[in-house]
Amino acid sequence: MRSFLRVLLGLALVFAGTSHLTFARKEFTAQVPDFVPLSDDTTVLASGVAEIGLGSALVLAPGPARRFVGNVAAFFFTVIFPGNLSQWVNRRDAFGLDSDEKRVARLFGQPLLIAAALWSTRGRRS
Repeated sequence: MRSFLRVLLGLALVFAGTSHLTFARKEFTAQVPDFVPLSDDTTVLASGVAEIGLGSALVLAPGPARRFVGNVAAFFFTVIFPGNLSQWVNRRDAFGLDSDEKRVARLFGQPLLIAAALWSTRGRRS
């Protein structure tokens, strides 16, 4: 089950990263907080490249490196959380999140991603 979740999370990150660089590029700008010193587009492109790299690493990393990759992915999900918060606070519509209720509900998904990154990259307990 851990391996399945790790690969699923990795593929989802590769897909999301690819969408940052292509068809959903404009949508992702709604999540860039105002305090980020880079342009919205540069931030979206950089985060897309990071997601592709992280997703690939989750799928392809050898066993001994998986815990480290999981920690990096969990850290990444933590770092991008302010973008989700900013989308809610600033009432920016994107990805079908067109109400305060939908935007706040999405905030609860971020801890699940962090937990999935950590749990799926840990070995079985002895």
